[in-house]
Amino acid sequence: MYKIVEATFLAADVKLLRLEAPEIARKRQAGQFVILRIHEHGERIPLTIADSDARAGTITIIVQGVGKTTKLLNTFEAGDAVPDVVGPLGRPSEIHYYGTVVVIGGGLGTAIAYPTARALKFAGNRVVSILGARTKSLVILEDEMRAISDEVHVTTDDGSYGEKGFVTDKLKALIAGGSPPQFVLAIGPIPMMRAVSEATRPHGIKTVVSLNPIMVDGTGMCGGCRVVVGGQTQFACVDGPEFDAHQVDFAILTARNAMYREAERRALEVFEREQHAEPHVCRLGQVHPAAAPSPISAP
Repeated sequence: MYKIVEATFLAADVKLLRLEAPEIARKRQAGQFVILRIHEHGERIPLTIADSDARAGTITIIVQGVGKTTKLLNTFEAGDAVPDVVGPLGRPSEIHYYGTVVVIGGGLGTAIAYPTARALKFAGNRVVSILGARTKSLVILEDEMRAISDEVHVTTDDGSYGEKGFVTDKLKALIAGGSPPQFVLAIGPIPMMRAVSEATRPHGIKTVVSLNPIMVDGTGMCGGCRVVVGGQTQFACVDGPEFDAHQVDFAILTARNAMYREAERRALEVFEREQHAEPHVCRLGQVHPAAAPSPISAP
């Protein structure tokens, strides 16, 4: 069991969980992830290790409640425990000295980008960070990114905070400013990563993205996380999750990630209906309390 020692909401449906996982904390490197299961019959979900503390023996994950399992995980509080956590998995980020690097985090992607941005800073790079979100309330880890960045820009789709527009608008402005970066890391929704890739391609700027395909076992055996990179099939769990953005087939990635969307939607509907259902009270208990069964949730 992996005890939760901290549980804090960073934004609506976005929660930071710090777990006791000493072996993972000692071995984890930037860019790696864990796969966890929250109950015996639950699905296995991959989550990036946003931070770790080897001395305290803890790892930090940040969860966005978008499906049944992540919404259920976000009901956990400090003192609760996660039964299964496996990791660290995946290839660590390749950290080199480039000069000036731009790190782009779209929404929850900021949590995934943070540890790599910090490692790039420690390697001597000048780090320029661009944080993007739909609206101000969804901007996360801004203080943490400012602490390890030389320059931070925030963009929101609705203009409620920072600059109105997309992360690619700011990236293009930086490139056109006369001092283009030597390296770009982009992590976030697939359309965003694809747009960043197309923005840097004409300039020949090395660009890396972290992919989030469907993943089950984390060992490359199930084949669920297949991605096409440079015309070759690779597995995000063992060959990634980070890949050369200019070599990724984003069309195939998008199609594969949508394969189970309808099943995921139905599962979420059932979960939310159960969460808001009134408990069923047996009428027999009103007459003979000793004979009443324990209350159950309505279907």
